[in-house]
Amino acid sequence: MKITFIVPPVLDGSKQPAERTAGCTRVVYLAPNIYELTVAAVLERDTDHEVRYRDFVYNKTSREQFDNFLRDDDSDIYCIWTVNLSIENDLMATAMIHQRQPQAFVLLIGPGPTHFIDKCLAAERDIVVRGEPELTVLELVNTIATGGDWRNVLGTSTRNSDGTTHNNGFRPLMKDLDSLPVPARHLLGDHRYYNPKLKTGPYTTMVTSRNCPFHCIYCVPSSLTFAREIENRKFHGRKPPISFRSIESISAEVDALAAEGYKAIGFMDDNFIWNEERTRGICDIMRRHGIVWGCQARVDAITEPIARMLGESGCRYVDLGVESFDDRILEYVKKGITVADIHRAISLLQQYNVPVKLNILIGCSPLETRETVKHTLNEAKKLKVDQVMFNIVSPFPATEYYDQAIANGWIDRYVPTDVQRESILNLPHLSSKEMERLLFWNNISYFLSWHFISTQMRRFTSWKEFTQALRALKVKLFG
Repeated sequence: MKITFIVPPVLDGSKQPAERTAGCTRVVYLAPNIYELTVAAVLERDTDHEVRYRDFVYNKTSREQFDNFLRDDDSDIYCIWTVNLSIENDLMATAMIHQRQPQAFVLLIGPGPTHFIDKCLAAERDIVVRGEPELTVLELVNTIATGGDWRNVLGTSTRNSDGTTHNNGFRPLMKDLDSLPVPARHLLGDHRYYNPKLKTGPYTTMVTSRNCPFHCIYCVPSSLTFAREIENRKFHGRKPPISFRSIESISAEVDALAAEGYKAIGFMDDNFIWNEERTRGICDIMRRHGIVWGCQARVDAITEPIARMLGESGCRYVDLGVESFDDRILEYVKKGITVADIHRAISLLQQYNVPVKLNILIGCSPLETRETVKHTLNEAKKLKVDQVMFNIVSPFPATEYYDQAIANGWIDRYVPTDVQRESILNLPHLSSKEMERLLFWNNISYFLSWHFISTQMRRFTSWKEFTQALRALKVKLFG
């Protein structure tokens, strides 16, 4: 059998394609989807089937070119990693697949189909893979290949002949992440990626853990984690447990990436820093290879020893989710931190020359006003961090904030939006249009400030790095 993972081109008229790793924005700069590459690696290791990967976004493929590919292709199964923002586009791709290859199966994987099951089952041979996908896809492919009853595989949903939906039971989560193979990056061919925060390449992404134990009411973590959370909450009423890879497993993957010539790694863990011992082990690995890297962390995880480790091991950015510089808002959203914690973490990281990126989330509480947004911007500017990203909260289904928004009439219904420029939320003191205007002017005010321009210019080592970062900034500001 032939299994092809596809990233469909833009088919729905959007200016930019959906980003599928974080899963809540349009693409600003391209990055490999490490989650679906892991699923592909499992199939390569544990089956004799031919596994292929086609990224039509990377190649800027047109609808006509995509249709020609499908006409001439002979895959038995197509796999699409789908997020909320890509559902409509992916359903168009699925319809084109069924038109050209009516005997093929389409597996829709990720948080989009995990929640919007009925919407994503448009045809009899569409299969929704819910939650954590690796073992489900493996069993599903083997069952289809042997002529078994593919409608009864755990963790899947299918369409009955009468049009109703058939949902199978919960697939237990993996207990040992070390048992997974490294992502099948070789399937990307000659694709090269660049992260403007790291300013060197070749670049790739890695994951060392799954899930986060905290309870922020708005939180939409990485697309893999969100799929796991949606499924686990549906069946067990709580967040799933955290899973970790061992230091030995992480070391083996970084060793391999260094041997392949990679110079930069972005760790995509929802929460990368857990304690000093684990952080020290990973920092030692990165320092040994001289690879520059970055991660996401909570401010209350930053200690003086950890800040020093990061600074000494080539860490070029730490994304801190601070959301607001208002303690009342932080308490309301159950962030578990204070403004004092934010200042302390930033001070420690700056002390050891670790660039800081702040993530600000406009509208994450009904307490938000124009004044609180302006205060947060002013505070962020005073701290002179490396970067600030402003987003507007989207009340995603399956979050506590969504339930509040529906109950209080802050939204009429959920519509997928790009959190970097759009809002569907109307709060008591702040309308959606006001939030969009504040977001735009906050971006202009920050990214065109002398501090941002001067600090970024000093870090570029080539004209290519500068032009790549400039293109990413243009997309971020103007789409």
